[in-house]
Amino acid sequence: MATVLLVEDDEFVRSAIIRDLTGRSHVVRSAGRALDALREVAHAAPDVVVLDLGLPDLDGAEALKMLRAISDVPVIVATARDDEAEIVRLLRDGADDYLVKPFSGDHLNARLEAVLRRARAAAPSRVVRVGGLVVDADRREARLDGTALDLTRREFDLLAYLCARPDRVVSRKELLTEVWRQSYGDDQTIDVHLSWLRRKLGESASRPRYLHTVRGVGVRLTAPAAP
Repeated sequence: MATVLLVEDDEFVRSAIIRDLTGRSHVVRSAGRALDALREVAHAAPDVVVLDLGLPDLDGAEALKMLRAISDVPVIVATARDDEAEIVRLLRDGADDYLVKPFSGDHLNARLEAVLRRARAAAPSRVVRVGGLVVDADRREARLDGTALDLTRREFDLLAYLCARPDRVVSRKELLTEVWRQSYGDDQTIDVHLSWLRRKLGESASRPRYLHTVRGVGVRLTAPAAP
């Protein structure tokens, strides 16, 4: 069972897919517009997104790029065009898989299961401790001095990546590639997420405890010195 966000503007198609996936024991949330989908993911990321490219408010390819800027949730794009060049571009822009319309419920479910297997296999399987920070990648839980941290999916992934590399300076380019799964992008996105993460860790850029900026290079996560 998985939580699926279905992004499809055609009400008939959306209802049919929801019925099929629900019948297969998946939990389905849905959106008919790209911006609604982005808000859904930012609020509570699903296990996988099925993204139709023919949306009324925003081109699906642009929606994919915006989605990748806020989350690394697996994305299966659904397109009406069997265009190899477009499909290659979408995969390079961050799609995990694709479906050409029309498709059957069995086909969609098989793609969902394959994408979820890959996502779960790629997840680290160990608990990491750095000072008072404890990050459990399997349970997707993080604690600071015994208190649970309320992190978004991207904040958790960022913290887990840095915790797995304590005392090492990690460049913004590496974070963009390994956490955001993008080959290029805006450093400001990383800085904003680091700022949010610092706030939840009870620190700031000017008074760091765990997250230390190395100007012009990147960021280093280090346990605070003992008092």
